[in-house]
Amino acid sequence: MSDVKEILEQYGQAFEEYKKTNDARYEELKNGTGKAAELEGKLSRIEETLSAKEKQISDIEAKMNRPSLTGTPSEDPVKAEHKKAFDAFLRKGIESGLADLQKKAVQVGVDADGGYAVPEEMSREIYKMIDADSPMREVCGVRLVGTEDIKQLVDVGGVTTGWVAETAARPATNSPQLAQVTPTFGEIYAMPAATQKAIDDVFFDVEGWLVDSVSSKFAKEENAAFTTGDGTNKPKGILAATMAKTADDTRAFGTFQYLETGVAAGMPATNPADLLIDLITALKSRYYRNARFMMNRQTLATIRKWKDSQNNYLWQPGLQSGEPNSILGFPYTYNDDMPGIGANALCVAFGDFREAYIILDRTGIRLLRDPYTNKPYVNFYITKRVGSMILNTEALKFIKCEV
Repeated sequence: MSDVKEILEQYGQAFEEYKKTNDARYEELKNGTGKAAELEGKLSRIEETLSAKEKQISDIEAKMNRPSLTGTPSEDPVKAEHKKAFDAFLRKGIESGLADLQKKAVQVGVDADGGYAVPEEMSREIYKMIDADSPMREVCGVRLVGTEDIKQLVDVGGVTTGWVAETAARPATNSPQLAQVTPTFGEIYAMPAATQKAIDDVFFDVEGWLVDSVSSKFAKEENAAFTTGDGTNKPKGILAATMAKTADDTRAFGTFQYLETGVAAGMPATNPADLLIDLITALKSRYYRNARFMMNRQTLATIRKWKDSQNNYLWQPGLQSGEPNSILGFPYTYNDDMPGIGANALCVAFGDFREAYIILDRTGIRLLRDPYTNKPYVNFYITKRVGSMILNTEALKFIKCEV
């Protein structure tokens, strides 16, 4: 914890230096003495320091929360036996009895294309590490499902209500208007390889190596799909949804609202803070409790320079452990798959992501061992099914670079 405290202190010092430099930049832009480029360069260097400190804090917190890959032996003898048999399969390709043990331990059969479901502990570690590395998984709803045949009814009109006296007649209320929402699924895969000699080494943690190898790749590809995916052989992302400028009460179901910047390929030149205030105000207050901003780092670098009408910076660092950085009092999440400021870019999102978007993990991560294709390496072909649904398009708002 002392490391976190020290880094937070350095973080606060860097922010104070950032404010002084940016204030000097504002004055320079007014007076024009030829030092603007120098100050911009200094700001960029301080931005790098702030980002580095944020990463240090994030890495320490992730390390504190990350589970051990070794874990503890399972108390369930069936699962323990399945794990032992699966380890023999990984190291030697021995499949004897594994299919029967899998049915008992994981309740799934052998894939038609070959391969086996990984043991529960290994699957859990992969999911935990993917969750830690995916901004969208961090803020959106996540649900484990056993089938892709999922349909969810969403109330788009609402049931009317009314007040009556205790003994008065109850007039009929309107029936709810329901719309059916279905998910889009896709299969993601990774294929790490190792030599048989390395696998035979008793000190080589095959499961730990596989978890580390695939989780970062899965997290990167999945996050891109959850953000911008077109729904073809992959989940449909939030930015692929239909967008319109119309307000909640008049906008069609399944359509997100966006606010335009008034600039074709950028942010407003004057009073840019007003745009963020308008964005917050456009969201219904019932979503404020879990609301947050999402943008990439370049967009945040721009917003860090903005001030409100009282000359206060919109961006404020969290200078205590566990306290998030904030913009206008709301936390934010980095997502490098969000587009930067540019022509027609939806560069900022704000709202309750858990209300708006749900990620669906299909039960069972599968592994196929292939010692033949790439000799002397053994390929491990690992696949998982994942999908998504856009549930509530009132719960998120966007900023778009548009006139």
